[in-house]
Amino acid sequence: MDMDRIDAHHHVWDLAARPHAWLDPEPMAPVRRTFTLDDLAGPAAAAGITRTVLVQVLGDLAETREFLALAAASDLVAGVVGWIDLTAPDAADTLAALPPGLVGVRHGVQSEPDPAWLGRPDVRRGLAAVEAAGLAYDLLTLPHQLPAAIDAARALPGLTFVLDHLSKPPIAAGELEPWRGRMKELAALPNVYCKLSGLVTEADWRTWTVADLRPYAEVALEAFGPERVMFGSDWPVCLLAAGYAEVAGAAAELCAGLTEGERADVFAGAARRAYKLP
Repeated sequence: MDMDRIDAHHHVWDLAARPHAWLDPEPMAPVRRTFTLDDLAGPAAAAGITRTVLVQVLGDLAETREFLALAAASDLVAGVVGWIDLTAPDAADTLAALPPGLVGVRHGVQSEPDPAWLGRPDVRRGLAAVEAAGLAYDLLTLPHQLPAAIDAARALPGLTFVLDHLSKPPIAAGELEPWRGRMKELAALPNVYCKLSGLVTEADWRTWTVADLRPYAEVALEAFGPERVMFGSDWPVCLLAAGYAEVAGAAAELCAGLTEGERADVFAGAARRAYKLP
């Protein structure tokens, strides 16, 4: 049995190091403090997590360098999804200059006003540099941006894309379409994986149940297959709605109907393949 259990998506942040304006709105107050790897270690171990993927928070190359240093000094972090300016002409040089440990790149596409941002020629050139570097690209999108994500994944079949948080479906509203149709279209492309992550914060933070999440998890598992779905806690953002143990427990419950081998894919295998983890 595969004893490796990977949390493929979490963050840390140090509010003393740089401002995090996204934490300023009042609803974010419960997580408006510094979170370190030491804060994560206990809850992760209690959930049986053996390794993690640390994901960028800010569009800041200095943060990515700090995350790579954290990973190098940590037995827990297996890889970092960092940030570079994909639109910069020297994106390939920037990637080449970073220290070891980078397994992917992410940009906050969800905050881009242009729904077709992923189709811009400068962005596509940057994505090609990510592919050439042998890295994955994490898609942080909202449902209305999925068409551009589908086009990008189709245009770059050699680049592994990883969709974060199932593209943040409207769980609190209980709506499935048009999100479901777009997810199926994206999943038809074999170079795309997705993360079973960030769902509790798309549901009602106070009253969510596993039953609220299930229709969305089922769409992902059916469309992508367990071999291309990976568990992520989205800690500490998840703390707005649920503790680490609750998030891990919900994922286990959502995957309870899978075979042992399929569960091993969701909780380790898919992340290992997508990010080429050792």
